[in-house]
Amino acid sequence: MAERGCLRYRSAMAVSILTDRIAFPRPDEADEDGVVAIGGDLRPERVLLAYAIGVFPWPHEGLPLLWFSPDPRMVLLPSDLHVSRRLERTIRAGQFEVRLDTAFREVMERCASAERTGPAGEGTWITSAMIDSYTVVHEMGFAHSAEAWQGGQLVGGVYGVSIGAMFTGESMFAEQSNASKVAFAVLVRQLARWGFQLVDAETYSEHLARFGAREWPRHEFLASLETAVREPTRLGPWQLDFDLAEGGGEP
Repeated sequence: MAERGCLRYRSAMAVSILTDRIAFPRPDEADEDGVVAIGGDLRPERVLLAYAIGVFPWPHEGLPLLWFSPDPRMVLLPSDLHVSRRLERTIRAGQFEVRLDTAFREVMERCASAERTGPAGEGTWITSAMIDSYTVVHEMGFAHSAEAWQGGQLVGGVYGVSIGAMFTGESMFAEQSNASKVAFAVLVRQLARWGFQLVDAETYSEHLARFGAREWPRHEFLASLETAVREPTRLGPWQLDFDLAEGGGEP
């Protein structure tokens, strides 16, 4: 869930080209950039298979669709969530109302339109085709949003995909200070209560590291993922426990 920039794809290694068949090479056979495969499409069935094996799509302008399984992988164990004292006060004050799965497509669209700046470049990888595909995945019950509302307005949020006891965070946006942080922290606390084993943040960011996420070797992540996806999937729409929805923090 690091805010991805524009990767300068440079690998000279042979990478599999996908066909209409919904299948992927082994994710541990990715090239030096983490690219597992090229091409294919964003059919919901293909997207769900990708996440179930530790692969995610990352479109790049001017290139065929690229599918990634990076090494290392940024991972947060729900029990390791770290919330700063300042953010905890914001959560307890009820500055934002946090909801789940009430504005999924709008969260994606806001993430797509949010300004992205940094050493990797500017822009977004969230294409209209991704928004259409993930909206269907959401309607199937596998993609979810956590939203921060203020005065009846959506001011922040995060979205991702969940299979078994794993949640993969894709992106977040904030139009008010701390809005996306509150939504993310409350979401992870809910996931912990539900017994989720992994929050996959995909690639490194200082933002996620401050929440307690750490880089794992790919082989370690894939082994844990294999266990997590065997658990029953909690299909949407999701709802927060009452105390979390009312701005409650953890004791």
